[in-house]
Amino acid sequence: MKEIKVFDIAISHPQRIIDGKIKKIDIIKYYEQISSIILPFVANRPVSEIRCHSDIQSAFFRKHHSNSDDLIYVKDKNSLILECQNGTIEFHMYGYNVKTNQPHIMVFDLDPDDKLSLKKVRRGVLDLKTILDKLNLKSFLKTSGGKGYHVVIPFSKVTNYRKFESFAKKVAVIMEKTWPDLYTTNIKKDARNGKIFIDYLRNKKSATCVAPYSLRARKNFPISFPISWADLNKFTPNKVNIKNIKRYLDNNAWNDFFEVKQELI
Repeated sequence: MKEIKVFDIAISHPQRIIDGKIKKIDIIKYYEQISSIILPFVANRPVSEIRCHSDIQSAFFRKHHSNSDDLIYVKDKNSLILECQNGTIEFHMYGYNVKTNQPHIMVFDLDPDDKLSLKKVRRGVLDLKTILDKLNLKSFLKTSGGKGYHVVIPFSKVTNYRKFESFAKKVAVIMEKTWPDLYTTNIKKDARNGKIFIDYLRNKKSATCVAPYSLRARKNFPISFPISWADLNKFTPNKVNIKNIKRYLDNNAWNDFFEVKQELI
C-alpha cells in the first residue's frame, strides 16, 4: 500500500474505523483542513488530549508526554498532525501561552442539569454576556460539542493567575446571586438540580477547556464550534460535526478574537 502522508507526517493504519463510518484518516484530514484556524488556539500553549487507539469506547485522557512530566504542546501544523497520528481526537487548551506564562484566554463553561431545556441554557449564555457587557468586556461564544455552550474572553494583558482566577469566580458568583434559582457555582451534581453550573474553575492554571474547532470523541464527532452571538438560536451545542463542517467553515464569527485589547490588571 502506498504511504499516506499529511504535511510531513506518515500516517499509519489510515483506514482504521474509529466510530460508525469515520476512519482515522477522516479525522486527520479534518485537522489538516482546519489547521490554520485551530493553531492560533493550540500552538505554543500546553494542551491536554483525548486519544483513541482503536475506537471512541477506548478513549483516554493524556496531558504529559510518554515517560515524562512535560506537558504536551503543539508547535505547528506538523506537530498537530503528529498528535492525531498518535490517536488524538480532542484538543483541550490551557489558558496561557508558553512564551509568556501569563493567562490570556478566560472560559466559562455553562454546564446544565440534564433535565434543563435548551431555551434556558441559551438564556444562561445571554445572562452571562449581559454581565460581561456591563464590565466592558468583549466576549465570544462557541458550542461545546456536548450539551452546553462556552463563553470565551480574550485578554491582551493580565497581571497574574491569581487575579485571573479571582475575577472569573467573581463573575460566576454575580450570576449565582443575581439569579439564584437559575445558576450555581457549586460543582456538585446534586446542587445543580434544575440549574446551570457556571464552571469558572476552568480558569485555574492547571485546568483546560476544549479548543475551538476541536472534535469531540462522541457519536458523529461533534465540534466545539465558534459562532456569533446573533446565531445562538441557530446552533444547538452539538449541531456542527465532522460530516457537516464544510457548510460552516465560512463562518468568521471569531475573526478578530486575537485583535481584542482587554486588560485585567
